[in-house]
Amino acid sequence: MDETIRKQLQATACRVRMGILTGIFHAKSGHPGGSLSIAELVTYLYFVKMHVDPKHPDMPDRDRLVLSKGHTAPALYAVLAERGFFPKEELEHLRHIGAMLQGHPCIHTPGVDMSSGSLGQGISAACGMALAGKLDSAAYHVYAILGDGELEEGQVWEAAMFAAHYGLDNLTAIVDNNGLQIDGKITDVCSPEPIDEKFRAFGWHVIVVDDAHDFDKLEEAFREAESISGKPVAIIQKSIKGKGVSFMENQVDWHGKAPNAEQYEQGMQELRAALAEWEA
Repeated sequence: MDETIRKQLQATACRVRMGILTGIFHAKSGHPGGSLSIAELVTYLYFVKMHVDPKHPDMPDRDRLVLSKGHTAPALYAVLAERGFFPKEELEHLRHIGAMLQGHPCIHTPGVDMSSGSLGQGISAACGMALAGKLDSAAYHVYAILGDGELEEGQVWEAAMFAAHYGLDNLTAIVDNNGLQIDGKITDVCSPEPIDEKFRAFGWHVIVVDDAHDFDKLEEAFREAESISGKPVAIIQKSIKGKGVSFMENQVDWHGKAPNAEQYEQGMQELRAALAEWEA
């Protein structure tokens, strides 16, 4: 990847992280850890990979994204605002009564392709979208982002079986493998490991990304995914929960709570410093 483009994407991911913190702080609730861990992923999808148009969010040939781990909606909202689907000021009204942005993705929000939040259902909906695309001979691609803890839901594996059976090569599922869920380490709660072998056993082509915060590695993975025909693709990205905010990184306590004013300012200072470095 060109160095200039990489720096631009890193700067965008910093702004996405700032939007995540802004939304959760003003809401006084939310899920910062798993939102921060997918900042590079959603930045790459919406600024490089996906065919979308903020001025025409419902255009029929757009690529679709389903945030199956819907509790990390702040990441989706932040990148949609950064991409121009709605004003960034809306982030300050996250979870407020009468506001646009609900606690979990709602299909009535510009740029949101599927309501989600009940774990396991998002990937199932993505399978339906992909099958519809096949039946219609449509060109769009469907992306679904899952949490690794979400893989403990049996419905995920019903969807995985379905996608392979119907050869949904227009579907790419990305598992955000940050290793933590609300109750602790995924390996302690109810281990879904080995994740890659499970998807292979269900008939998927699997790509493992050992650093989800490296844009070059993300680009390499998605280029490989594009080359696959006849089966769905699962990208397993190794990420850091709370990435970008020092006191949140790899801390399970930050799965689902909002920062106070002092913590918010510390996090924003760290992100502003990182942004200045990438914009230099």
